[in-house]
Amino acid sequence: MSPVARILLTVSMLALVAVPAGAQEDIWVARSVPVNDMKAVFATVESTSVIAARARINGTLADLAVDEGDFVKAGQVVANIGDEKLSLQVSSLDSRIGSAQAQLDKATIDLKRTKELFDKGAVSKARLDDAQTQYSIAQSGLKAATSDRDVIRRQMSEGGVIAPVTGRVLKVPVTKGAVVMPGEVIAMIADQDYILRLSVPERHARYMKKDDSIHLANGQLGRIETVYPQIENGRVIADAVAEGLGDYFVGERVLVWVAGEERKTIVVPAHYILSQYGIDFVKIIAADGRARKIAVQRGIPMPLPDMSRGVEILSGVREGDKLVKP
Repeated sequence: MSPVARILLTVSMLALVAVPAGAQEDIWVARSVPVNDMKAVFATVESTSVIAARARINGTLADLAVDEGDFVKAGQVVANIGDEKLSLQVSSLDSRIGSAQAQLDKATIDLKRTKELFDKGAVSKARLDDAQTQYSIAQSGLKAATSDRDVIRRQMSEGGVIAPVTGRVLKVPVTKGAVVMPGEVIAMIADQDYILRLSVPERHARYMKKDDSIHLANGQLGRIETVYPQIENGRVIADAVAEGLGDYFVGERVLVWVAGEERKTIVVPAHYILSQYGIDFVKIIAADGRARKIAVQRGIPMPLPDMSRGVEILSGVREGDKLVKP
């Protein structure tokens, strides 16, 4: 007999203290139920997608607002790129617009005078047409210069680098003051929707299917979302989802339990188990009708459709035993 078994046997013998049996509604009859045999595997925390925030214009990185590990929202400005040439072009176009506006004002006055003279018969129709043409040319020149300035100003507004998704910054490969080109990566952002990527041996994967429950090492529950229909190096890849994965590092390994082959085991409600001095007990009604404390070996949480807080009992309880709430 192993030392652990000897200790459990001794404690259970010392714990045979009779106590009054509880009411009928507080009695649970232990039964074997079919459950999936849970297998321990490692999963990797990954983002559903990693998207780059890129520069849209060339210039100097004037401001960098994020660093590795920062949380950003979609549309947030993560950096600003400045280009002095664009400011000079705007100034030049402002001068062109001023000159074009002056030409348009002069052409407007000339056209008005020519119309008055034409109405009096003092000038020919050709002179009126020429004035009308000069007015149209001046008007088009002003519109062209204004449009050119709007294009440059739009380029200047595109100096702000925008976060494409809400998530966490994984990498910032540039520094403030660096010269960047259009399309260059400013920050790599992981989408906030994290998943667990499992690599399961093929002998266990045949029992795994979509929507199966998984158990994380911290007691949290999740579910299988995708099982990829391909075996690589004797393993099957599957994706699972669980709450609170945003607190993990991308790439962090997490121990999880996945469903394997079906087996039968004893599952009892968690509130029927009493823990004292590091040992788990249950109260069982003996043949004489009195309740006795029996040491048991607790397994992993095993939620069932009719028992949300079920716990597997590895030893100490047999099928048909009547348990009383402690």
